[in-house]
Amino acid sequence: MQQTNSLRIGVYLLFATSSIPAGAQEEDSDIQELGALFVTPSRTAETDFEAPYHLERIDAVELMERSVRSVPEIFEQTPGVVVQKTAHGQGSPYIRGVTAYHNLFLIDGIRLNNAAFRSGPNQYWNTIDSQGLSAVELVKSQGSVLFGSDSVGGTVQAFTRNPIYAEEGSLTTGRSFSRYATAENSFIQRGEYSVSEAGKYGLILGGTFKDFGDIEAADLGTLPWTGYDEWDMDAKLEWFLNEDTKLTAFHQQVHVEDAWRVHKTIHSRSWAGTSVGSELARILDQDRELTYIQLEGVSTSPLFEKYKLSLSHHRHQEERFRERSGDRLDLQGFELDSYGAWAQLEKSFANTDVIYGASYYQDQVDSYKHSLNTDRSISSTAIQGPVGDDGTYHLGSLFFNNSTPLSDSLQVDWGGRYTYAETKIEKVKDPQSGNQISIDDDWDSIVGSGRFTYLLDKAGEYRLFGGLSQAFRTPNFSDLSRLDSNRSNEIETPSPNLKPEKFLTSEIGIKVEKERYSGTLSYFYMDVKDMILRTPTGNIVDGDEEVIKSNIGDGYVQGIELAGTVELDDALYLFGGFAYQDSSVSTYPTSAPILEDEVLSRLMPTNGHIGVRQYMKDNKLWLEGLVTVFGKGDRLNTRDSRDTQRIPPGGTPDYWLATVRGGYWFRDNILLTAAVENIFDEAYRAHGSGQNEPGRNFVFGAEIHF
Repeated sequence: MQQTNSLRIGVYLLFATSSIPAGAQEEDSDIQELGALFVTPSRTAETDFEAPYHLERIDAVELMERSVRSVPEIFEQTPGVVVQKTAHGQGSPYIRGVTAYHNLFLIDGIRLNNAAFRSGPNQYWNTIDSQGLSAVELVKSQGSVLFGSDSVGGTVQAFTRNPIYAEEGSLTTGRSFSRYATAENSFIQRGEYSVSEAGKYGLILGGTFKDFGDIEAADLGTLPWTGYDEWDMDAKLEWFLNEDTKLTAFHQQVHVEDAWRVHKTIHSRSWAGTSVGSELARILDQDRELTYIQLEGVSTSPLFEKYKLSLSHHRHQEERFRERSGDRLDLQGFELDSYGAWAQLEKSFANTDVIYGASYYQDQVDSYKHSLNTDRSISSTAIQGPVGDDGTYHLGSLFFNNSTPLSDSLQVDWGGRYTYAETKIEKVKDPQSGNQISIDDDWDSIVGSGRFTYLLDKAGEYRLFGGLSQAFRTPNFSDLSRLDSNRSNEIETPSPNLKPEKFLTSEIGIKVEKERYSGTLSYFYMDVKDMILRTPTGNIVDGDEEVIKSNIGDGYVQGIELAGTVELDDALYLFGGFAYQDSSVSTYPTSAPILEDEVLSRLMPTNGHIGVRQYMKDNKLWLEGLVTVFGKGDRLNTRDSRDTQRIPPGGTPDYWLATVRGGYWFRDNILLTAAVENIFDEAYRAHGSGQNEPGRNFVFGAEIHF
């Protein structure tokens, strides 16, 4: 792999993100060769500078050089994002004030989000293998026009790794990636094999094994039961039917085993005044399988010039074992099958590029809960598990989006989407009578988006961007029928008759792309209407305080984000970012029927980072230093203040972290990396998390191509 400074600078200037690009791409697919092009903002390739959004892209080389442990941690250097971790195996980024099912995650265009996603931080982003990705893109406040329900704070798309091709003829390659971290007591090993023939076919096989031990945290020592095991595998076949048509078949599996939610148990460690849980054990096993077939090509049809068609099956299996005092044991979980189909068509006219299409997803869920005897045999079976049993969910949409240059300087993107959703859940436990009931409901929604970019100078180095984007989220299985413990000492019970949530984000910003520096500054304001929030009822259920959901949230979230880079000389770069957020949303802080305005839960503390990277020895060696600062997380709503297992009294303490990392190309095909994270052994946790992060952490990585 050839490392050239000019290539680094070119990719770097086009990215205009908060971190330094890491070098040449290692794969020869169209997306990888173009590197600096984003797909997610418009469903077709465009540069960051052209797109009317605040964007982030992390490519395969940066994933490798940073030795990223999990997908949620990819965004730890992204302004406007804070990565909350309920447990070591459960990471859930907050993007522009919202998390979980208010952010949409796509894998090669296919929804990870399904009808069983629960509100608040969850573990589902942790079921994507970061070592099996070629790139990850984040589009903030994109709205629901292009990809549908849930795209409120951001849309994230993960691109899986592709076969490697020679310019002509056949090629066989392999790849090994290893990572070891001391304070995580963890080891990751990835292996890949690729075989291809240019213009005919390509096959890539990959597998990853992950062994995470217990965290060593500053001031607290070993955090028991924070480790877990994981294995992942994936296979992709690309078949070129002709020079204009490609068929792709893909399969991916993930298994997470014995991932504890420690803060709910007696094994958690009190820090800065946090309370210790009462359960003896809470252990999660998670399995996910994705299989898809996609066909893409060009056409001579008068209706479209390019097309992409997708059929997919996504299976999610989740099982939780819980042990409480008094020999109370239970086992609950669900199995969900999501069947998806979508079509994307493109047509260019004299002055307008149009993308339009349709999508349909059907989710089917079976849910269970068993009370167990001390020998783990079943003593009784409940009506439902964490969500209602025997449920079906339909989500269908039609969409279009236009990109029109109105002048040499001004370009406008506008579009709309119609969505129809319907659900029937056969077996739900009525929280009042305890009897079995069913839930049957449907909703529809029309949303639009209008965005613009405007070149401010003749040289084309400064660009104004912004616009309005509507987003919505339809109630799902979890909203309507969830029966499960929630935050500290809370239990959520079914809540039928909910409406879709509605959001309107306005944004204005400026981008600069000059020879020696680049960056983005933006301000956003998200209007919130009918947000589904939890409300205390005043009742006690199985020893916990009951909460239900209702469409009570009206208010706003607003913020400022800055990301930039400066090329100090041909081999020295300075980079950094800053973010501030504020919010106010109506809610019932207590069971009394009085609405009050409070901040959204776990509102992001003000934060920033600054770093420097130096290339040496003809770019075979690079060194990077990074300092990250987070203010105190003390803007709390009532439920945050009561969540003492995760948030210390008065708020999460502020902290600052120092990291040094570097890499050396030992040979053209061998990269060695090393890092010292949290150099000064700071005791800290991300706001709203259920555990502290590792103390001083030595991380070693090696990537070998053969």
